[in-house]
Amino acid sequence: MSIPTLDELKSLGAAQQPSWPDRPALDRAVATLRTMPPLVFAGECDELKSQLGEVAAGRAFLLQGGDCAETFVELTADNVRAKLQVLLQMAVVLTYGASVPVVKLGRIAGQYAKPRTSDTETRDGETLPAYRGDAVNGYPFTRESRLPDPDRLVRMYHASAVTLNLSRAFLQGGYADLRQMHAWNTDFVRTSPVGAKYEQMAAEIDRALAFMKAIGAESEELHRVAFHSSHEALILEYEQAMTRIDSRTQQPYDVSGHFLWVGERTRQLDRAHVELLSRVQNPIGVKLGPTTTSDQAEAYAEKLNPRNEPGRLTFITRMGAAKIRDVLPTLIEKVTAAGIEVAWVTDPMHGNGFETSTGYKTRRFDDVIDEVSGFFEVHRALGTWPGGMHVELTGGDVTECIGGGEALDEAGLRHRYESVCDPRLNRTQSLELAFLVAEMLRVSRD
Repeated sequence: MSIPTLDELKSLGAAQQPSWPDRPALDRAVATLRTMPPLVFAGECDELKSQLGEVAAGRAFLLQGGDCAETFVELTADNVRAKLQVLLQMAVVLTYGASVPVVKLGRIAGQYAKPRTSDTETRDGETLPAYRGDAVNGYPFTRESRLPDPDRLVRMYHASAVTLNLSRAFLQGGYADLRQMHAWNTDFVRTSPVGAKYEQMAAEIDRALAFMKAIGAESEELHRVAFHSSHEALILEYEQAMTRIDSRTQQPYDVSGHFLWVGERTRQLDRAHVELLSRVQNPIGVKLGPTTTSDQAEAYAEKLNPRNEPGRLTFITRMGAAKIRDVLPTLIEKVTAAGIEVAWVTDPMHGNGFETSTGYKTRRFDDVIDEVSGFFEVHRALGTWPGGMHVELTGGDVTECIGGGEALDEAGLRHRYESVCDPRLNRTQSLELAFLVAEMLRVSRD
């Protein structure tokens, strides 16, 4: 299979692309990216595909999470470690609570570009280009900052490389060892009710680990973890430049990340984003909103996974709590009846956003839980497997989503609202979500 050229892709048309003002600078940035080493390797992508095959078969659960939009200024060792911490904590809760293997996938090391509702933003009578993520322009509302800059694509590559290197160092250097469970629990979580529940579970696991060691049954798997990266394949110049022919298989892989997805705004079947992902061998996802039809879902499978390969295709549903129970059943029934191999994953974040009277974009934790509950209810009724969840979260003590055990209200959003795009669950809310989902998952397995 060949790699499509940029001209071929652009001839198909593509939504959500920046208006680059300096074409020579863009050409130089793309040329530089083509010379850069891979960020990930084909074998790692194949390993993840195999794990996602287990998810599709109902033998594992996918936990995919991370920032709405990564930023260059937030790229620090502490922030990377904090994201890994919360994902490791959630994975342990899910595994222990539901006795199911958890595939861990970070929304990390490449999530620097964002689709926008409008190409422009107006404040106090001044209109400037919309912020499309640090891959394209800056967040400050100034003409200089908001001008799309192709050099940011190269900077995104280097930032992603640093993030991956830090992640590998933490996870391979003993930080993912189950004996580190107590160290993962930060002070602001430990003092909360859900933190206390986590500490109780960690103590139980400690006793189990001590028993296994005493009888000589300790496994190396307890001390390491498989972890992969993912992002939305949005900026064509970046993704096409990072698509390479693997020397071993002679097949194309997008080596910017292990798992790539097309979003609700870019999933047009006959246009560039879907075409590009149809040509690479990575495991891939498609976001499915409430307007998706079963015919469209089948067409995505035919286009993106014509060999019906397990683990190749994941459908990430983002219906909204009010619509999930009405829309999802028909999609699952038709796709299942067609014999399509796919992992079903819920994104309970993007269909549940709203803006407060004070101008904050937020989500209600109860709506997030309701959509996850609806996702599980539909699968349980149909006898199919609820394969995972995709959430926007952070390891920090932010105040961006309303509700949860700490009962954060609208007035509390102003204290630590740090997201540059969409609101994220904080660490306490993320852990609370994991405990609730673990119970839903246990019921689904019984």
